[in-house]
Amino acid sequence: MKRKDLLTFQDSLTYVFLGKARRFFREVQEEKARRHSPECRVVTLFPEGTRRGQVLFSYIIGGFFLQSDASFPNKHTNIWQSFQMVATFVELGYEVDVIHWTNHHFVPTKSYSIFVDVRNNMERLTPLLHPDCIKIMHLDTAHIVFHNAAEATRLLQLQQRRGVTLKARRFEMPNLGIEHAHCATTTGNDFVVDTFAYAQKPIYKLPSPCAILMDQPQKNWEHCKKYFLWFSSGGLVHKGLDLALEAFTALPECHLMICAPIEQEKDFVSAYYQELYETSNIHAVGWVDIESQQFREIANACAAMIHLSCSEGGAPSIKTCMHAGLIPIVSYESGVDVQDFGLTLTDCSISHVRAVITQVSQMSQYELEEMSRRAWKFARENYTRENFAKEYREVILKINDAYGGKA
Repeated sequence: MKRKDLLTFQDSLTYVFLGKARRFFREVQEEKARRHSPECRVVTLFPEGTRRGQVLFSYIIGGFFLQSDASFPNKHTNIWQSFQMVATFVELGYEVDVIHWTNHHFVPTKSYSIFVDVRNNMERLTPLLHPDCIKIMHLDTAHIVFHNAAEATRLLQLQQRRGVTLKARRFEMPNLGIEHAHCATTTGNDFVVDTFAYAQKPIYKLPSPCAILMDQPQKNWEHCKKYFLWFSSGGLVHKGLDLALEAFTALPECHLMICAPIEQEKDFVSAYYQELYETSNIHAVGWVDIESQQFREIANACAAMIHLSCSEGGAPSIKTCMHAGLIPIVSYESGVDVQDFGLTLTDCSISHVRAVITQVSQMSQYELEEMSRRAWKFARENYTRENFAKEYREVILKINDAYGGKA
């Protein structure tokens, strides 16, 4: 081999070696960061006095890393809720190991009395737990098989109406948690429970712990009866925003205020750009903090909120809006019972949604004010952190008694 060729060959080897070294270093750093991330850590909390037993808890771990003087983020109720669920066990005398629900590396080395999970760890860890361990699945969604099928149906219907295919945003791999658990808890209604009925396991209902409390609002009903709030997180087709947009385009006298992370779903924005940004009675606000003055002003300007989801576990956004005195207009699959202070839609066709919006906009001030008052009152009596803490404690004691006090 000539010297020139040898140098070229050596340079190539050096380049390959350096490239592999850089990749190896990057992978080591990423693995190190992963191992130290909250999602891969274990937090242990100890009770005062005599220990009653040990609990393994698999849900949201972020709340356990907040500074002592920091408030809980209000982006979702499950952060505070997870913290309170653990606090309940500690108050009852249990030592609790907390892991994040995405921690698929944790291997139990203790003899746990109770195990609580929300997704895939129930199936994975059941064979490694003591036979007497009480296993409780917390159901924060409808069953994932139903959940996926419902979103696929919505996407197919949209494709047939609009001639465009949008991405699935809420698909998940199904889990067998309910089939390995002894029982379950949920913040949803009978719709949610029914999607798990095949497993024939006891399911205990819980209230949602909404992050805000608001005074009963005073509204200008003649003005706000024509204004409706859309308040949701992502997965806009799953939530039914496409249906609402198509309904409101034919109702120019009624206004839709949209508080949702719209810009995160570019394909949806592209498909509905005209409705979102070029239709005078539709107002795309974007994501709004529920503790902000902006949220309160928007809520006070609207008579009702709309939530047309195809599958939920008991949508917290609906319950939050009830605290703001908004009349809930919701799909049955939203997982929230609205009794006599709202409207439940078993038909979310565009024509039916349009008819319901028209019906509400033509109600008398007295009817609207009375429904708003009852929605607000129900939320204040049920959907609070204090009520969740009380109800969860009672449910855990019932579960422990039901399984012979094994724990």
